[in-house]
Amino acid sequence: MAFTPWAALALVGLGIAVGAFGTLIGAGGGFVLTPILLLLYPHDPPKTITAISLAAVFANASSGAAAYARQRRIDYRSGLVFAAATLPGSVAAALLVTHTGRRLFEALLAAVLLLLAGWLLLTPQAAHDRRVGRGGARVLVDAAGQRYDYRVPLVRGALYSLGVGFASTFLGIGGGVIHVPLLIRALGFPVHIATATSHFILAIMSGTATGIHAVQGSFRIGHGARRAIALSAGVIAGAQLGAHLSVRVSEQLIERLLGVALALLGARFVVGLL
Repeated sequence: MAFTPWAALALVGLGIAVGAFGTLIGAGGGFVLTPILLLLYPHDPPKTITAISLAAVFANASSGAAAYARQRRIDYRSGLVFAAATLPGSVAAALLVTHTGRRLFEALLAAVLLLLAGWLLLTPQAAHDRRVGRGGARVLVDAAGQRYDYRVPLVRGALYSLGVGFASTFLGIGGGVIHVPLLIRALGFPVHIATATSHFILAIMSGTATGIHAVQGSFRIGHGARRAIALSAGVIAGAQLGAHLSVRVSEQLIERLLGVALALLGARFVVGLL
């Protein structure tokens, strides 16, 4: 498919929408972008799709993290530990995906999306407000004066992050879509701190994976580099919009939006595989 000016504009528009939604829910947008790219470019191999998606995720996460830093909602102490833990899995996945067939790739992506959707949508509401009682104490006060008190089990979080780095990089979904539910449900982070900290972690992880794909030449297929640049331009702008909207949206709605989006995308791939 030729890369025309109209195609570039369409990708910029797609990037704005993905960037805004991905930053709003703290997931970076890769979980939306990878399925869309698979539909738009049915003949591209998984390594090119994941490379383009991760490049856009890196732009989105970096822009979103900068916005969340201004809001003072990033837990840097936890984020640095978790980001470091994602890197070994991220590197291994970026190397492995070059040997994976497209149909298997789509089946794995659908399974992960639907499992995460079920976890978010089917868990009783009371579990949404659970806070883990063990771990190092954290107190954050954001730029609006909102105080957040919670505890962080760093070792358990680092172990989760190791798996997140592999799964998210392999699937090209960036990690936020997996990390945000884990931060909220398994580690007890307040939702707004989880979304902001996830973006900080995601910027480090996706930047590493994008660099590996660049060295491997994954962007050389089907105007991959141009598509990545156009999408990145859109997601940078969209990320600022998403961070701005996040202060006006409730924690419960953010979780529901994330769960519904995951369910719809997962179902779409199941239908395609039948």
